[in-house]
Amino acid sequence: MCEYIHNVKTKTKFIILMHPKEFKKVKNGTGHLTHLALENSELFVGVDFSNHQKINEIIESYDSYVLYPSKDALNISSTNPHTKRDMAIFIIDSTWSCSVKMLRESKNLQSLRHMSFDSTKLSQFKIKQQPAEFCLSTIESTLSVLELLNKYEIEKIKKNDIEEFLNPFERMIEYQQQIIANPVSNAVRFKRRSDR
Repeated sequence: MCEYIHNVKTKTKFIILMHPKEFKKVKNGTGHLTHLALENSELFVGVDFSNHQKINEIIESYDSYVLYPSKDALNISSTNPHTKRDMAIFIIDSTWSCSVKMLRESKNLQSLRHMSFDSTKLSQFKIKQQPAEFCLSTIESTLSVLELLNKYEIEKIKKNDIEEFLNPFERMIEYQQQIIANPVSNAVRFKRRSDR
């Protein structure tokens, strides 16, 4: 999917926190694709980031948020998230249940305000069932954030960059649907040796 990635420059720093299960499961998941597309991003794998030196340095240096829906989250669909310093947005790449554990274990993330948005789109992750209608994949959620940051002129991302952002995700879905429709294609992982 790498050939379809369209690099996007942002002033905002994005940090993808990936659960180890997500990391082991697949190397072209939407967290990886998001990280590869965003030039100003970092990806860390783990569960408890409390004593993670680099993450704590980012929290100290930026106005930091965790992209996570909650009662007191800053809803950027209706509120301009203008800050004095550049923003850092932490994105948890995991299942909902594992995300809860990551937030519970990571004491440094608990001090950060949550950020959310009103989901107006249905996920295009057709091969994966989302827990609720409003749930989006990591890359789809990130696109929604980029669009809103552009709206408030916090970012100045070109229209073409926004339009091309989901390219690798869409290609991945197309490929996986082709494999499902034709399971005896080139996706065979091994060939059984014949007896001699």
